[in-house]
Amino acid sequence: MRDFLIKRFIKDYNNIHDFKVREAYGLLGGAIGIIANIFLCTSKISIGLISSSISILADGINNLSDAASSIVSLIGFKLSSKPADEGHPFGHARIEYLSGLIVSFIILLLGLELIRSSFGKVFNPKPLTFSWVMVIVLVLSIAVKIWLYLFNRELGNRINSTSMIATATDSLNDVIATTAVLISLFIAKFTKLNLDGYMGIVVGIFICYSGFNLVKETINPLLGEAPSPELLESLQNKLLSYPNICGYHDLVLHSYGPNRYFASVHAEVPADANLLECHDIIDTIEKDFAKELGINLVIHLDPIVTDDENSNALKRQVETIIHQIDCELSIHDFRLVIGQTHTNLIFDVLVPVTLTISPKLLAKQIDEEVKKIDSTYYTVITVDTNYVSTSISSYEHID
Repeated sequence: MRDFLIKRFIKDYNNIHDFKVREAYGLLGGAIGIIANIFLCTSKISIGLISSSISILADGINNLSDAASSIVSLIGFKLSSKPADEGHPFGHARIEYLSGLIVSFIILLLGLELIRSSFGKVFNPKPLTFSWVMVIVLVLSIAVKIWLYLFNRELGNRINSTSMIATATDSLNDVIATTAVLISLFIAKFTKLNLDGYMGIVVGIFICYSGFNLVKETINPLLGEAPSPELLESLQNKLLSYPNICGYHDLVLHSYGPNRYFASVHAEVPADANLLECHDIIDTIEKDFAKELGINLVIHLDPIVTDDENSNALKRQVETIIHQIDCELSIHDFRLVIGQTHTNLIFDVLVPVTLTISPKLLAKQIDEEVKKIDSTYYTVITVDTNYVSTSISSYEHID
């Protein structure tokens, strides 16, 4: 069913980097969600009113909020697919995050209101009217929500959409909540123990929990979260697969929406390599990243000495020193300027954003340790901030 719907309603469905294709995925997911949740909402609210069950009413209102969420998400996908303009040169893809944030707050407010209403039911319980129609509706709801979870998760993974993956997670939470309501119904029938109000509170808590998680998932990319280690590792492997690229450093990656990245990096090449050939390789890399990964990459070329054993040995000594200070530190752009009375060691130190020591104090500490190797060594240190994962943000290999 899922593959049939995708192939039937999404033209060129494999081209997920195209904004129109992403929009089509969002519209399909939103439309299916609206239809399914309105059906479930109508059924549950009707049954809840007939049986005087606050928990079933709460579950029905939860489905209503899910339908509203699908509408907001649908609008968000439509707006986020707008092309770049003069006022928004990086496009409008971040609107998808904003729509998800709006949905999150709607869910939180509904959850809090349902908890408040359910407390009234706890203190003033009313007898429940059991019927197998209620059971059938709840079981059908669980089946539909499991399918929606699998459907939205697949769509979200295909287009790397946090909004759709969050919607899938919300459907899974609904399965748990509806199951709790179904259990309370059978408990009331066979034990005469009325847990309706308590289950309404449980459903409300699940709604709030889902809304809180959605807030976290949608607000992080708006604040500027770090790229995933998986993405960084794939960038590293691809970048180092090209000839004459010895290493890289100072990688910065900006996200302007799902699958819309702008990046810059310093690529290291042998100092004795042909400059025109290296420039041609850099151009090829930038084009390949744009075409294959959808990343607008700008590369700065850094020549490094690879055949000077004295320089390489001294660099390894300096690396040992900084790793003893902090294992998350790394160096790049290492070079020597040898004079008659002293030698300058010029290099950059890459530090994580969480480092508490000041750049001035860090440089002084490194300089003192270097002078223990040779008192005629003077360091010229530039401290750079690492904006991506420390383990793979700076990499170099010497053939």
